[in-house]
Amino acid sequence: MARRVRAVAFTAALMDDFAHVDDYESMFRAHYSRLVRALTVVGGSQEAAADAVQSAFVKAHVRWRRVRHYDDPVAWIRRVAINELRDEARRSGRKQRAIERLGAQTPTSSPEPVLDEMGKLLAELPKQQRTTIALYYIEQLTVAEIAEALKLSEGAVKFHLHRGRERLRGVLTERGENP
Repeated sequence: MARRVRAVAFTAALMDDFAHVDDYESMFRAHYSRLVRALTVVGGSQEAAADAVQSAFVKAHVRWRRVRHYDDPVAWIRRVAINELRDEARRSGRKQRAIERLGAQTPTSSPEPVLDEMGKLLAELPKQQRTTIALYYIEQLTVAEIAEALKLSEGAVKFHLHRGRERLRGVLTERGENP
């Protein structure tokens, strides 16, 4: 008898949860597009408004056991969506100011490299040999640093450097250039 009562109570609680999920879904269907339209006017971007409303509904779904008991769950979702929209506006404002600050500075990096004859020769090497040679000669990394960066053993790095040098030496010899 006690088992049956527990089973009925469990089934009722489970059905109660499903009923609330249906309420959540119907609330989502009824209010999502209206909230997006309203926040589009507020924020000026339909995409940002949709992201904010979607995020608010996700938060409501995660906290639904608590939110469903609020006097007006839609008001809570609206408030969360507005906060999300404001947060996004702040983030994009900070991002824009940083871009403007960095844009005003003179670049400290070298310009994009132009592939000269040597660059074209390196481009013909297999990827691993090309990478190790570039890191060794251009970046001036040690064999150990290259091994760590490429997650290879030091022996493998030395092998790729050796093979790459051999290949380059062969190509230069064929051309009649002194390697």
